[in-house]
Amino acid sequence: MTPPPCLQSFGKEHFSAARLGDRRRTRCLVDLADRFARHPSGSLPQKCQDPNALRRCYDLMKCPAVTHQSVLDPHVRRTTDLLLRQRGVVLVVHDPTELDYSGLASLAGQLGQIGEGHGKGYICHNSLAVLPQGKAVLGLLGQILHRRDRVPKDETPAQCAARESRESRLWLKAVGAIDQAVARACRLNGWQGLPQGLAVVDVSDRASDTFEFLDEEDRLRRNYVLRSKANRRIRVGHGGQGAAALLHGHLRGLPPCGGQRRVTVGGRDGQPPREAVVRLAFAAVEVLPPEGHPGNYRRVAQKAWAIRVWESSPPEGAEPVEWFLLTNLAVASEAAAWEKVEWYCCRWVAEEFHKAQKTGCDIEGPQVTYLGRLEPMIALLSVVATTLLSLRDLSRDARLRGLPATAVTDEESVAVLSGWRYREQRPLSVREFFLALARLGGHQNRKCDGEPGWLVLWRGWVSLQQMVAGARAARCPRADAHRPEPPRVPTQAQHPESGP
Repeated sequence: MTPPPCLQSFGKEHFSAARLGDRRRTRCLVDLADRFARHPSGSLPQKCQDPNALRRCYDLMKCPAVTHQSVLDPHVRRTTDLLLRQRGVVLVVHDPTELDYSGLASLAGQLGQIGEGHGKGYICHNSLAVLPQGKAVLGLLGQILHRRDRVPKDETPAQCAARESRESRLWLKAVGAIDQAVARACRLNGWQGLPQGLAVVDVSDRASDTFEFLDEEDRLRRNYVLRSKANRRIRVGHGGQGAAALLHGHLRGLPPCGGQRRVTVGGRDGQPPREAVVRLAFAAVEVLPPEGHPGNYRRVAQKAWAIRVWESSPPEGAEPVEWFLLTNLAVASEAAAWEKVEWYCCRWVAEEFHKAQKTGCDIEGPQVTYLGRLEPMIALLSVVATTLLSLRDLSRDARLRGLPATAVTDEESVAVLSGWRYREQRPLSVREFFLALARLGGHQNRKCDGEPGWLVLWRGWVSLQQMVAGARAARCPRADAHRPEPPRVPTQAQHPESGP
C-alpha cells in the first residue's frame, strides 16, 4: 500500500525532482504548483494572485530548459515508482482529447487542426495509471501533445502508412515510451522485469483498434483490453485451423454466458452517465492481418479473446449498449470475462481527467504568445488535474477514514472548515473533513446522493481556499495598531456641564 498523499505538500511531492538546470527554477515550479493546487481554476492572474508570483510564472515558462517534458518528467517518475510498489493489476488508461487554443492568434500557424479542421490546438494523448479497485488514479505515465497535419485529400493509403505523424501512431508511441520508462525503473531497482505479483494492462477505446497496435502490444509483451471498432477477419479458436469469420458477426451469433450485471455507461452529447443491465459472450479467436492494407506490422495472426457485452432491454429513448472487447489475457471463464469488462469500464476515468483538465484547471485558458511557454504550462496544469481526481480517491479510501484530517491537509484548513461546518473549531477525521468539504461544494450528504465526486469536492476545495485566505487576512494587524490614538474632542453628550 502507498502512503496517503498530503494535499499541503503537492508541489514538493510532484516537482521537487525536476531537472530545470537551476535549483531556483525548481523551487519556483514547486511554489507555482502549490499555488495552482490551491486555486486550480481561472486565469493565470487568478491562480497567481500575488503579482510577484505571476511574474515569476511568466519568467519560468520562458526559460529554454523549462519544456513540456522537463516539467512532466518528475511526476511521471513518481507515478512509475508508485506503480512498481503495487501488487495485483494496474491499468494504464489511454485516451486523447482536444485542447482548443483557437483564440491565440499569434500561435495559429504553429498549432494543429482540431474539430472539423477550423479550430487550432493539440490532440493531447494522456496515459493514466489507475487501480481497478475504486478507480483510484496514481498519476500520469505519459502525455503526448500532437499537432494534427493538414493532410492532402489525394493521400494514398501507402502514403498515410508511411507518414509518422498520423494519429493512429500515438497509441504505439505512448505504450513504447511507458514500456521504456518502466523497464528503466526496474533496472535501477536491480530487477529483470516487473516485480512478482504485478500485472500492467493497457486499456483503450475504439480509436486504438488498429492491427499495428495489436502487433505492437504483442511485440512488447504487454497486456491489453481494448474496444473493437473494426469487424475484422478472424479464425475461430487458437489452433490456427479454425473457421474463417468476421469478429462482430461471430460474437453476435454466440449465446449469452451466465447471468446479467450492471455497468456504468458514459453519457454522450452532454448526457449524464447511466447504469445498464448487460449480458456477455466470449470466444477465443485469432485476429488476421488486414489484406491489402499497408502498415508497419508483422503479417502474423494475433491470438486474442473476444468479448461481446450487450444490453437487451435499454431504457426508452436510450441507445442500447453493445461493446466488442479484445484482450490478449486468457478468458477461460465467465468470471474472467466480467473482470475484463470491469477493467474496460475504468476507461471513464480518462473522461473525468479531461474534464478536470478543462473545467477544473482551465487548461485552455492561458493567454501566451509563444509555443515554448504554452507547452510546459499544459504539463503543469495536467499534473494539477490529477490531484483534483485524488480528492475523490482520498475521500473514499477506507484506510484513511479514521485518521486525523491533518494526515492529508494542513491544520488551518481543518480549523476553518470545522468552524464553517460545526460552528466551532474541533479536530476532524479524514472522513469528516471530506464530507464537510463536499457540503461546502454543494453536496447534501444524504444517503440517496451517494459518495461525493471529484467535481463537488473540487468546488468545495476552491471555496475553502478562499475562506482560508480570508481568515489569514482577518488576522493581519491593522495599519494603525501601533500608532498613538489621537486625542478625542469632548462632546456635549460626554460633558453635559460644559457650555456651548
